[in-house]
Amino acid sequence: MSDSHGNTPAAWTAVFIGLAAFVVGGIGLMFTPLNWPLFWVGVVILAIAPVALVVLNKMGFGEGTGH
Repeated sequence: MSDSHGNTPAAWTAVFIGLAAFVVGGIGLMFTPLNWPLFWVGVVILAIAPVALVVLNKMGFGEGTGH
């Protein structure tokens, strides 16, 4: 068992991508009228976060890799 508690480059990259997605989507929701294309760009960016996590874990940047 690892003592990193998920504190890995893979996890932090996924968190950063997710945070950026929420910022982009939130900005899209603040416009009047709503900027739906910008909101959906945020949704697409959010979908990239778990993919990046899996890819980076497979590349060795996740838990159990010694980082």
